[in-house]
Amino acid sequence: MEYGIQLPVQSQSTLYTEPWEAGAGPADLVAVARAADRAGFAYIACCDHVAIPRRLAGAMSTVWYDPVATLAHLAAVTERVRLLSHVAVVGLRHPLLTAKQYATLDHLSGGRLILGVGAGHVREEFEVLGADFERRGAVLDETIDALRAALGPEEFPEHHGKSYDFEGLGQRPRPAQPRVPLWVGGSSPAAVRRAALKGDGWLPQGDPRDRLPAQIERIRRIRDAGAISSGVPFTVGALTEPLYVGAPAWDVGPRTLTGPGEALAASLRAYRAMGVDQIQVRFRCRDRAELTDQIEAFGAETAPHL
Repeated sequence: MEYGIQLPVQSQSTLYTEPWEAGAGPADLVAVARAADRAGFAYIACCDHVAIPRRLAGAMSTVWYDPVATLAHLAAVTERVRLLSHVAVVGLRHPLLTAKQYATLDHLSGGRLILGVGAGHVREEFEVLGADFERRGAVLDETIDALRAALGPEEFPEHHGKSYDFEGLGQRPRPAQPRVPLWVGGSSPAAVRRAALKGDGWLPQGDPRDRLPAQIERIRRIRDAGAISSGVPFTVGALTEPLYVGAPAWDVGPRTLTGPGEALAASLRAYRAMGVDQIQVRFRCRDRAELTDQIEAFGAETAPHL
């Protein structure tokens, strides 16, 4: 079972941000990405929002780094860790623009991109960019098809759909990977179905442990009924509870899993038993040093037992 991490600092929603992140910046992102790279993490992840309306700014904040720029910056200072958009709201942009950005990122990073996509939820963001909020699900379905073409091997990709129509337009550089993994985010019935039918993987949006088995079984049923076979293994993900490796000397909250590395691994192996292939972990921490220490401890003490 692989493990990855959503980066701190780059998005600062009150749902998960630690206080120290408010004063952090690029140097902290680099230090965390390098620590994850050294500790064997499968990926580092970055969110996507263009602009946050005032009505949501108190809860979501307006700190949302651009995922392409951020992941490209971190690609240059890491060696092997993969680069995940979790998730790119691709309906906000024309698929050829998205393909240009992410194909370049994959090319520059030597084939380390995982493109995570989602429908989005902020109406004002869609409206100001001229995107269709009400049809965002249908648009995302078509955009995934368009991106499959635009991120494929052909220099002159072709797609003909209701929202987008293009052919005879070349884009280079091409991605370094023959097939860029495309993971679909979201836990609504529509998102789960979309992941099963169109994705190479599923990124749930905070499903608790007791809900995951039913969601995973639904994905399997949909894929079996549709005889989905891309030749690429389907990757099921999960977001774990907050973690702290060792015995914390401060209050890490009631939902946080704590303890020695092997004990944490025993708890996390329950995800694998459900059919989960990769877990996204998050560590409680009071500063960057504590976070990088936790990342290193997880890689050394927990990961070998997964």
